[in-house]
Amino acid sequence: MPSQVAGRNGDAQPYDPRVTIVEARGLTQRFGPTVALDGLDLEMQPGVTGLVGANGAGKTTLLNAMLGLRIPTSGSLTVLGIDPQRGGHRLRAMVGFAPERNVLPDEMRAVDFVRHLSEVRGLPRSEARNRASDTLWLVGLGEERLRTLGTMSTGQRQRVKLAQAIASDPKLVLLDEPTDGLDPVQRSEMLTLIGEISRDFSINVVLSSHQLEEVERVCDNVVALDAGRLVACGPISALVGAGDGITLELVEVTEPAGSVAAVEAALLDGGLEVRRHQATLLVRGASFEELCDRCRDAVADAGARIRSLDTRRRSLEDLFEDASR
Repeated sequence: MPSQVAGRNGDAQPYDPRVTIVEARGLTQRFGPTVALDGLDLEMQPGVTGLVGANGAGKTTLLNAMLGLRIPTSGSLTVLGIDPQRGGHRLRAMVGFAPERNVLPDEMRAVDFVRHLSEVRGLPRSEARNRASDTLWLVGLGEERLRTLGTMSTGQRQRVKLAQAIASDPKLVLLDEPTDGLDPVQRSEMLTLIGEISRDFSINVVLSSHQLEEVERVCDNVVALDAGRLVACGPISALVGAGDGITLELVEVTEPAGSVAAVEAALLDGGLEVRRHQATLLVRGASFEELCDRCRDAVADAGARIRSLDTRRRSLEDLFEDASR
């Protein structure tokens, strides 16, 4: 039986998992003279959506608006077909949330914490107890479920926040910087876990992060914000991938010194767009064949050596760079 949610007219309607998860039209949020969200028009589709942008871009403000915790200054917003301001209590029963801040009570055991929040979201006590244990096993904390939260590491506490967000079988989970404070190995494990949970249990996820490579790795869709403005919205496969230039990786040589810089200067002098990262040059501004010829000539003139040359891959970082021009 499909979950029942309240429609805009207040009547119960069946939730259709194929519909748009989040829709905003002209969504604006001001705090005095500061514009945190600037007239956003966006749609989030089912799956895992990456909400990306630098710190202060408006990601947490948008999440708070989606939960009904902020009243927008203007515009409209629906989440799972519900207006968060008119049906916030019904919506929050269908949504799991893991905040960025460390707000876990140190004196509580992990299993008690997850059970309590499951009861708050409407699960009966016995079912909440079972769900708490099951979800902690699912996120890799089965052996530690009886430990108090204050004795857990940062990585374990992040997993507890994920467990409480999914324990009540939500239709949507909002994760605010779920890899914050984790080392590279822990970040990789957390991202894998989030992807598996979404896929195996058909839970839609909005993952807020300022780490663009994380979003490219695990997300199906992306919403990119910059200073409250919408930079891009849509499937990642349509926004990144094959680009319009080449990636030229050079070998650092001692003789002649500065050969990589010389190649970069020659390409710039020729009117091409070049972005350099150590010994790798991202080059565009002409056809692929012409770029190959001009890079070859610049390398030869500089006495440099090519390690690799390939079609340039467009990334989420490019979206932000294009938007800032």
